[in-house]
Amino acid sequence: MKGKKGIPYSEFIALSACCMMLTAIGIDVMLPAFAEIRHDFGLKANSSDTAYIVTVFFWGQLLQIVFGPMSDRFGRLFVLRLGFVLYIFGSLTAAWSETLEFMLMARFIAGAGASAVFMTVIAMVRDRYSGDEMARIMSFVFTIFLFTPVVAPFLGWAIIKFYSWRTVFMLPPMFAIFVLIWSLRMKETLPVASRSQIKVSEQFFLLRTVIRAPSFLRYTGITTLLFGGISAYVSNAEFIIRDIYKVPDLFPWIFAGIGIIMAMGALLNSKLVILYGAKKTMTLLLSLYLAMALVMLTGVCLQMPLPNLYFFFTCIALLLGVNLAIEPNSSALAMVNVGNNAGTASALYGTCFFFGGALLGSLISFFLSFGLIAMAAGFAAIGLVAFLLNRTRNSF
Repeated sequence: MKGKKGIPYSEFIALSACCMMLTAIGIDVMLPAFAEIRHDFGLKANSSDTAYIVTVFFWGQLLQIVFGPMSDRFGRLFVLRLGFVLYIFGSLTAAWSETLEFMLMARFIAGAGASAVFMTVIAMVRDRYSGDEMARIMSFVFTIFLFTPVVAPFLGWAIIKFYSWRTVFMLPPMFAIFVLIWSLRMKETLPVASRSQIKVSEQFFLLRTVIRAPSFLRYTGITTLLFGGISAYVSNAEFIIRDIYKVPDLFPWIFAGIGIIMAMGALLNSKLVILYGAKKTMTLLLSLYLAMALVMLTGVCLQMPLPNLYFFFTCIALLLGVNLAIEPNSSALAMVNVGNNAGTASALYGTCFFFGGALLGSLISFFLSFGLIAMAAGFAAIGLVAFLLNRTRNSF
């Protein structure tokens, strides 16, 4: 079965997932190498400065706001391939950096490249599908995409046993080269006749048009909040397991286990959206997310100063599983009324949830000095605000 345009339906899903994997593999495979990076760069053994390797990568997503209008003007494939070039260059530069500061600059470039690829894939899916069908397709894409956090930490952990952290950092650009070659089979999804003719000076009015699309701000806000929780977890998972719980050998197992739960959440959503539709499914899942976040906060408060390891990470796994069931729905509902401006809308959506979510994650990370209660309180606050935002349907 072929999609509406180009390569077969199943190959389009698999290739889209691999393109989006550039973001995940650009983070997850590196986490086991943080201890060696601290040693090589002369940081303290318990330093959390390595978390910036993740945070700065997310900050690179800010450039989506540039790539989106470019894809509406010049086509999806142009921006997709530009993203690959930036990602490969930044990743290779980071692998051979001699200082943390230089590495962070390279990671920003790699993050910008990943953002171009990520937003272009969402725009290409939107070019083909809309509404509940887009939510279903994105669920399949995310299910495949989420096998990265299952496999990548084990791969990084195995490599670091025999080679240096620089070898680990070479994996993302090598994978990107493979996907770039595969992506040459993709066909352009935005015909020349449908491309934006808006000049740079008129981009502000285009952005305003997208923002005014019904429900765009609400669903983008929900995704941004939820991504803040993911960002806080991913940035600090290695630090929490190694330095707070002091069980570094469990890191790949815990990270992979949570990745499996997240993939199951995305796959479950592909079924729920058929039964109930994207809007009703989102309401149910956000209610569940809030309930679980409050259970986690209560449990952590009762077990202070250090909650039981299995309780804490079980709560994290369930919350992130529900999170990844929600995200395909929020992205589809945010994009449903944007028409041929899908590139700009995808960029604005991605910029908000990656950059805004990273800032929120950094805020939660800052308060981790007070203990894991900060992360539990952060998830509870995210759940409450997202739940309330979903209910204010007539305000946006």
